[in-house]
Amino acid sequence: MSKLKTEKELKKREIMRVACKLFAQKGYHNTTMPDIAKALGMSVGNLYNYFSSKEELAKEIMLFTSKLVGERLRKVNESNLDFKEKTKLLVKSFLQIALEEPELINYFLKVYLVNTEVFKDDCKGFACVSDVVTEVMIFVSDGVEKGIFRNQDFFTAFVTIMGPLGGIVFLHNEGLLEKPLLEYAEELAQNIWNALKA
Repeated sequence: MSKLKTEKELKKREIMRVACKLFAQKGYHNTTMPDIAKALGMSVGNLYNYFSSKEELAKEIMLFTSKLVGERLRKVNESNLDFKEKTKLLVKSFLQIALEEPELINYFLKVYLVNTEVFKDDCKGFACVSDVVTEVMIFVSDGVEKGIFRNQDFFTAFVTIMGPLGGIVFLHNEGLLEKPLLEYAEELAQNIWNALKA
């Protein structure tokens, strides 16, 4: 990869992180491209060199977040651990990402899920989070195939896994938890395991 391409990718990531913060703080509809440019200390024209619209930026953030989380979950699926340990690793991996990339996960919880109309054209349904959905689907179907997990509707299983993870991260981001986020990993994993196991 050329140095110029790498620098452009790094700048795009910086723009996405700043946009995430603003979208979460001010709301998607109340944040403008000039707001984002100002927070970055760059001109609006230069910002448009990276993203042609706020909608494109919003979609790119979601695709990037899904890819990032999907890659972590793929490592869980590719591990040689038993399914109870994989469940623990899945939970810890997601919570770790929430600590490493709080803007991105907060964006998913506060912007993407709340403003679905913004994503209706290109990101309808699971389109923008397909990397995450695919890896969760693999995790669940492998467990069912091996007789470890109960055979259940995928959407129910998906919510059983991702609902508690999103919920605990949301509470963490709001400053409502009594303990550090990772201290909830073991109990969350046990709850998810109990809900999935055959």
